[in-house]
Amino acid sequence: MTVSIQDVARLAGVSSATVSRVLAGKPHVREEVRKRVLHAVAEMNYQPSRVARSLRVRSSLILGLVISDIQNPFFTALVRAVEDLANANKYALFLCNSDEDVNKEALYIDLMLAEHVAGVILTPTREMNNPCRKLVEAGVPVVAVDRRVKDLSVDTVILDNAGGARDLITHVIDLGHRRIGAIFASSQITTGRERYQGYKSALAKNGIRLDPGLIRSGLPNQELGYRFTRELLEQQDRPTALFAGNNLLTIGALRAIQDMGLRIPEDISLVAFDDMDWASLIRPRLTVVAQPTYEMGRTAADLVLKRIAQSNRPVGTVELKPSLCLRESVADITANRKKAS
Repeated sequence: MTVSIQDVARLAGVSSATVSRVLAGKPHVREEVRKRVLHAVAEMNYQPSRVARSLRVRSSLILGLVISDIQNPFFTALVRAVEDLANANKYALFLCNSDEDVNKEALYIDLMLAEHVAGVILTPTREMNNPCRKLVEAGVPVVAVDRRVKDLSVDTVILDNAGGARDLITHVIDLGHRRIGAIFASSQITTGRERYQGYKSALAKNGIRLDPGLIRSGLPNQELGYRFTRELLEQQDRPTALFAGNNLLTIGALRAIQDMGLRIPEDISLVAFDDMDWASLIRPRLTVVAQPTYEMGRTAADLVLKRIAQSNRPVGTVELKPSLCLRESVADITANRKKAS
């Protein structure tokens, strides 16, 4: 038999409103009354209704999560981390895929507002004038993850993209490469712009002129990764190494290299931003920058839950550090030259 709040109130000898106040942790309840109510709750094994609670506070026990591309393996661990922490705190997850489309993102945000979600985590499609402004104006807790939103004051979880790209390209340069091609996400996406900055910084610190002819950028998907790679490698003076700025671009690059009949690293060295399960399984294994993806998702979920519990806490940004995974996909030009001489 389902125990109601009225049953608890009768056993404790108080009103239903008093039971609600005690369970909500509200003040101005005498200690003797509070203990009596909690004793009745324990004796009757009363479980508060999630639906009733949602109606009272005008928000649900649901967290919204909007990711930019569900086909991107980067999001697998991130979504799992958010779901793990949400479930541990009795929240369900409303997962949406924007496909890098600001209109889809706006549609999902409207749906979340209609459903009175308790908080939203998202990878924003754009840095400026993002649709999540509606959430902020409605007082819904928001956390941006992986990318920044420049014109809104929201909690943010990001990676040191510039530092990771700089360290990766420096490693390639240390092995003797000077013509290093690169394919990035559009500069309108903060991760793409920051990784480009890291690439440019590594070249500058090593006295290598930036060659715009070796750089391509656009939507971070396999199709453009394939097209950009072919464009770069079909040049008469093609690069000796290629940097793919995210894992979907990497998949496209690998397909293009294979279709062109080239070998890694003998004909072209390849490095990538973001580690994938298969990156250490293919031969040669790919040298990559690995992101702490699960930690990013868990940190974002933790921040949104804290914002739900304490709406006036200071807004903050958490920057996590990537790690360099050195494998066999980069030819050591310096060593080969020494052998040849």
